[in-house]
Amino acid sequence: MSKTPILNTPLPFDELAEAIQGRRSVYGYISGLRLDRAAPGEAWSSLPYRPVFVGDTGTGVLHGGVVTAMLDESCGMAVQLALDGTRAIATLDLRIDYQKPATPGLDIKAHSFCSRVTRSIAFVRSTAYQESEDDPVATATACFMIGANRTNMLRDRAMEDRALPTLEAPEDPTGPFAQSPFARCLGIRIGEDGTLVMPFSPRIIGNPILPAIHGGMTGAFLETAAIVGVTRELGVSPPKPIGLTINYLRSGRALDSYANVSIVKQGRRVVAFEAQAWQDDRAKPIASAFGHFMLRQAPGVDEE
Repeated sequence: MSKTPILNTPLPFDELAEAIQGRRSVYGYISGLRLDRAAPGEAWSSLPYRPVFVGDTGTGVLHGGVVTAMLDESCGMAVQLALDGTRAIATLDLRIDYQKPATPGLDIKAHSFCSRVTRSIAFVRSTAYQESEDDPVATATACFMIGANRTNMLRDRAMEDRALPTLEAPEDPTGPFAQSPFARCLGIRIGEDGTLVMPFSPRIIGNPILPAIHGGMTGAFLETAAIVGVTRELGVSPPKPIGLTINYLRSGRALDSYANVSIVKQGRRVVAFEAQAWQDDRAKPIASAFGHFMLRQAPGVDEE
């Protein structure tokens, strides 16, 4: 009788938590995201503040995509901690509600809880905060597919053994993202037809075995595309994110990604939008997003 492959051998919980900390996504690892505490189906994590994460150098506030990526990975940790280390997972959908801007200079923490696991789907919720979980920066709910592919990142060798890229934001004082180090870090640019482009880079990898783009990076790209599109179409200052729901439709492969946005409804203070990302075939999107932005008030006008 043949032995059961090690790939299908459950990990003891302590080994599972250690594997999650050391064998995660490339982006999660190089961003500095840490698993600080673990319990079955529950993860407490933290992300150090770094200038490269800033979305607006005028305020020092983090790019919303940084928070999205952290919550995506933190939710994934909680799901893995609810399982046994034998199956791959992938984000199906992720909803982010932005409660308030993160305070510049402070680390961000997240508490994620996997509330239910079925044969194929895991349900999870998460809170991102800085000083107190009762005063959240953002909250999230997500669904993950269990057994999404045949890879197993938790059985792969640790990230410390790899030659990893770094997160850097090249200077571009005259470019459209001069005030957004994180957008420059991702290499996002505006194409000739107005479509946004995010070139593939090792720093945006989620699953290094496939390899596949980190779901949080796709979310950050869609949010950036929406901000650029709304700003350009309405001729306004960059709006403030309220909420964003991302549906992951296909794996983002090691290819350049493209995105566009359309305005669904515009009000006096709030605008609803849809965004879509694709790679080599526009008819086969890798992700779509629907969300709301708060339009910034003109000077001297009070928000109700």
